[in-house]
Amino acid sequence: MTELLRFEPVDVDGDTTLQDWRYVHNAIIPTAALSLAEVRERAARNRLTVAYLGDLPAGCSTVRPPAAGSAAATVIARVLPGHRGRGFGGRLYERGLADARALGATVIETCVLESNPEGLRFALRHGFVETERYLLPGDSVPFIDLRLV
Repeated sequence: MTELLRFEPVDVDGDTTLQDWRYVHNAIIPTAALSLAEVRERAARNRLTVAYLGDLPAGCSTVRPPAAGSAAATVIARVLPGHRGRGFGGRLYERGLADARALGATVIETCVLESNPEGLRFALRHGFVETERYLLPGDSVPFIDLRLV
């Protein structure tokens, strides 16, 4: 049986999807937790989506469009630990990939926190290769940038 996963774009003018996207992001990326104002600002620049299982958030995604003069977009799919291994990450990723390509991207990148080995395995299984590891100021857990080959 396929579980019904519903996708909702983040509403910059509302609070529910902003708060749900923030909840998922902060649960998976606790070293770079975002405030509601920071999520609202990101939603104005990027395509943010929340994946719901019933009424509860199960995951979220970010698509950073290509910058002017660039062909690279960033696609990030996040799934809460209790919902992993059920195909939700793949569905979020495929939606994000389609969005990135519709925005003109011919190069696809992603970013994973090193403390999320499931996320790194997911990226590697989907054809990404590591391009860089770095620490944000004050952090102790590196981020890993990857590119689809």
